[in-house]
Formats: sequence, C-alpha cells, structure tokens
Amino acid sequence: MKVLVIGNGAREHALVWKIARSLLVDGIYALPGNAGTGALANNIDIPLDDIPSIIKKAGQLGIGLAVVGPEAPLAAGMSDLFNQAGIPVFGPSKAAARLESSKSFARDIMQRNNIPCAAGSTFTSYNEAKKYIEGQALPIVVKADGLAAGKGVTVAKTAEEAQGALHSIMVDRAFGTAGDRVVIEECLLGKEVSLLAFSDGVNVIPMVPACDYKRVFDGDQGPNTGGMGSYSPPGFFDQAMTGQVVDMIIKPIVAAMAKEGSPYKGVLYTGIIMTQQGPKVLEFNARFGDPETQVILPRLESDLVEIMLSVIEGKLDRMKIAWSSDACAGVVMSSGGYPGDYRTGTPITISDSLEKDVNIFYAGAAKRGDGIVTSGGRVLTVTATGRSMKEAREKVYRNMPYINFEGCHFRRDIAAREVN
Repeated sequence: MKVLVIGNGAREHALVWKIARSLLVDGIYALPGNAGTGALANNIDIPLDDIPSIIKKAGQLGIGLAVVGPEAPLAAGMSDLFNQAGIPVFGPSKAAARLESSKSFARDIMQRNNIPCAAGSTFTSYNEAKKYIEGQALPIVVKADGLAAGKGVTVAKTAEEAQGALHSIMVDRAFGTAGDRVVIEECLLGKEVSLLAFSDGVNVIPMVPACDYKRVFDGDQGPNTGGMGSYSPPGFFDQAMTGQVVDMIIKPIVAAMAKEGSPYKGVLYTGIIMTQQGPKVLEFNARFGDPETQVILPRLESDLVEIMLSVIEGKLDRMKIAWSSDACAGVVMSSGGYPGDYRTGTPITISDSLEKDVNIFYAGAAKRGDGIVTSGGRVLTVTATGRSMKEAREKVYRNMPYINFEGCHFRRDIAAREVN
C-alpha cells in the first residue's frame, strides 16, 4: 500500500523511517515533510492547515493508510475527514483528541472516573484564577488549557512567577485562544516517565517506557521547550510499574472515552509522575511524543504498519508486539536562542566520521541546493542504541561533534542519571 505521513518534525521522520521497513508498503509520502523524510519518501508541499487539499491529494494518490503526526491537525478533525473520505487513518478523532487539546476536558474526565491526577481547578476568569493562586501552596503549576506546542506549562516556585505565567496566558494571550481557560494544579513530586500505548478503542497494548527532558539547559534549567532529548528504557520504571499504569490509568481512560461516545483509536501518550501515593497523570497527548518517538521506534521489532492497521480495524487484541532489549538515547540539537528567537538558513554539515548505526532524525531542516539548512528551533535528533544505556549514551555523545551548524545547542546530560 501507499502510506501518507502528515507532519514535518523529527517524530515524522522517525515514523517514515520505521514505515519504510514494512513489507506491506510500496510507497511513502510525507506532507509537508522535511529534509530527512525527503530521502525516504516523496514530500508534498501542502500546508498542514489546508485539510481539504490534503484529503483530496490523498485520494488522488490512492493512499491506503494516512498517519497523522502532530496534535494540531488531530484537534482540527483531520482524522474524521479522512474517515469520511474512506481513507484508513491512524490517529484519534477530534472528539477523542480532546484529551490533549483541552486540559480541562482531560481533567474533568479523570476526576469523574477516579483516575489519579493532581488536585486543582479550571478557570475562565483571570481575576478568579489570580485570587485562587494567592491561597495555594508553592510550587504550583499553571497550564494553558489548549494546545501550546509544549510550552504552555509553568511550574512556578514563587507567587510572582505563578501570577506572571497566568498574566502571560490570559491577559497577554501568549498562546492565543489556548489561554481562554487555564488549569491550576498542585505540583506533584516524583520521577517522570512517558508511557505510550496503542489503543483500538477497546484494547490497549503499551509501548516501552521513555523519559524526556523539557528544559533547554543542563540540570533541567531554563525555559520549557518541545523536548531536548529522551531515552528508553528508564531503569527506575520496571514491567510491574508499566502494568500498574496500564491498569490504573490507560485502560480506565480508554474505557471512559468509549463510554463518552468518543472511542480512542491511535496512540495515547500518558505523561506520568511516580509519586509516593503511586502513579498520577501529568498530561495526555493524542499522538506519538516528540522526542520520545525517536528513541522508542528504534526498539520496535514488529511491523509498525501492521500494528496501525490492527488499531484501525479493532483487532489489536490479535497482535503480539516485540521490542528489542537494547537501550536507546536521543539528543536534540537546536538553533541557538531556542525556544526564544533564533536564526534559520544556517548550513548543516555532517562528517563522514559519523558512525553508520547512529540515526539523525531531522525536524527544523530543509533542503537548499545539494545541502541542508536549518529551518526551525529544534533542528534534529541524534539517536543511538546499545546493549546498555551507558553504551547508547556514549555512542550518541561521541558522534555529536560530527554534526554541526552555526550556533547549535544541545544538552550534555541526557540519560546521565541512568549511568551515574
């Protein structure tokens, strides 16, 4: 079949890379894609928000499977329109994607179904939210309700910081309509882990767990980003903990969505914090995570397209998914200044000394003539596998000097806690 992967990040490059290994596939398209997907697929230059043109193009190409990568098209109902056009699509409906597109919706459904999450409240009034913060213990978490590209959450250590975040969201409109509502929650303490799972609306199969790094600088300092690196598996999160999260959180939320009349079909990303009281939900995402996907898919031994089709057809219970025991580490290289202002159009050079089994998954990178230049904040993710996390991590970092662009920045402590 022909497969269309929608998106232009490193996540989509990793998806194309894995899909290209499927025996079920004889053609791949990426829309709009990037410099990396262009080496494996045919890039199609249609804007992500022009959904009617995307659906029409997919029909013209005879696409047998569409895979929606980013959250914004899912929140806009792209999967629903693919289904209406009779094109099989991997990605939840607009109604199901509310688990990510509305933090207040996710919070409400968790509370109604006794799914463990942080205590807190939702506000549409700036003054009421401001007053609420004044009576809360610190630190406190302030979240824009809607989609904010991973940057709409502030963990405030002081009342001034919390009020500043609230003002930015609701008054300055830093995230536009995503700030029409704000969710204010207690700050949960514990180790964080990302557990992604396939769901066909009834059945659930978890993937291998991963950990990501949101802050831009080493030691978890600086502003939040879309993610500066990731690794899998985390040593502190064993198989029993995976089972606990599946039973306490993932299966109940999938059942609750079905009961709501919005069955969840696709990948459900659950951000978990392991508190002293057990696992609690930090967030849901309605798609593959980025940068987690870049370290999870290299460990997947089963055919990803076969899994996706079983999800669409409601036959996930018939699947046996195999994973490598190898560890994988991934480091994001970003443009200098990200997540603030940064330059684009800077040439990217890669030395012939780069080890052959090291993967580069491009994100903010575009073709220019015979070369590749930067076109975004997070430029690429470098990943490597190894028999141990120490081996995987060492391989990534010894290859970082072979990839260069002016002003490049990356964290040097990804997965360090696993080997120190």
